[in-house]
Amino acid sequence: MPTATIKLDGIGATPVSYTDRGTGRAFLLLHGGAGPQSVTGFADALAEAAPGRVIVPVHPGFNGTPRPEGLRDAAGLAVLYLRLLEELGLEAVTVIGNSMGGWIAAEMAVTGSPRITAVTLVDAVGIEVPGHPIADFFSLTLPQVAELSYHDPDRFRIDPATMSPEQQAVLAGNRAALAAYAATAMSDASLGGRLASVAAPALVVWGDSDRIVDVGYGRAFAAAIPGAQFRLLPATGHVPQLESPDELLAAVLDFTGVQATAG
Repeated sequence: MPTATIKLDGIGATPVSYTDRGTGRAFLLLHGGAGPQSVTGFADALAEAAPGRVIVPVHPGFNGTPRPEGLRDAAGLAVLYLRLLEELGLEAVTVIGNSMGGWIAAEMAVTGSPRITAVTLVDAVGIEVPGHPIADFFSLTLPQVAELSYHDPDRFRIDPATMSPEQQAVLAGNRAALAAYAATAMSDASLGGRLASVAAPALVVWGDSDRIVDVGYGRAFAAAIPGAQFRLLPATGHVPQLESPDELLAAVLDFTGVQATAG
């Protein structure tokens, strides 16, 4: 897996591991708390179908990678990945993010970077919506997270007792990294208002059975972004790339195809 070393103001050299697959239109695919493995299959499918060059970074701290102490929020990760796009010489990039990855994608879109031509938020967190609280992830057990994350939880349940010590260590490290970035809440009170400045075309995709962040939250996310499209996926929870990958791929391809025609 290649690694780029990105210099961040006030933090210093930050290594970013990433996978790079396919050729064609550029996509930056950002994983959520489920880790980079949760988007691997979708990255393969997207690279083949678009066709496209799909970059999937590992958020520092996930999968045993180092995380600088000063890198502690989604906005910081947004800066890191904008620098990664620059390092790789990528332009006309569609940024796709799930859950926390969607939060990072939204922060990237707010910057107005000319390298980003479109953004797709998939069951993203990051804003505050009265009456639609985000589930308290850090108080939940792994089985409880599965119960809230999937339309059909039985297909995706993981028993930690069946995991190897190495797998358990990665899981614990990922949870600690997520806690470092999200602190005690999966949101930034200022983000909702800042989304009004987003000029890039945006698609917000939501699973109708998501109980981590419900559909009302998703519609509010779309409403906060000028001109954003909203797409609801049936029989799908918080991680459509795992539960309904074909439907999510169709939504992304339809959206990017419209943008390619328009631009």
